Amino acid sequence: MRRAQGATLVELVITIVIISIAIAGVVGAFSLISGRSADPLNETRAVALAQLYMDEILMRKYDEQTPQGGVPRYSGACSIGVDGAETRPTFDDVDDYHGLNDAPPASALSNLTGYNGFAVQVSVSCAGAEVGLPASQAKRIDLVVTAPDNRDFVFSAYKANF
Repeated sequence: MRRAQGATLVELVITIVIISIAIAGVVGAFSLISGRSADPLNETRAVALAQLYMDEILMRKYDEQTPQGGVPRYSGACSIGVDGAETRPTFDDVDDYHGLNDAPPASALSNLTGYNGFAVQVSVSCAGAEVGLPASQAKRIDLVVTAPDNRDFVFSAYKANF
């Protein structure tokens, strides 16, 4: 008499339970990894966006009264804020950007593509003492880029009166 070969019902149930536990662990690991996969992308995009804004701001004059080229150096008090009825395309000194809030981000000339969900805030302050200069001789530009996942990336730069 030949014995039947195969798996019993109990063996099949135990195999299914073990495989289910293994799959649940693997799926849990994948969901953790995929949930964080956007983090490096948002960080990279935030840095690129901050660089774009900082380049635009830092290429402007130190103050409204600073002559083109910066010579002779501006000797008045440090002032912050938009001078008159200027708009972003006509900003000509770094402190004109104080209070700028862009959501979605834009350049001085047009909207930027690919930055949906990002926001940019700019503040400018007199900060000469922070870098060892008289208070009126440097301005600090603080830039906060908010990513779509609501994380803030803070960037700062100084513009000296030279």
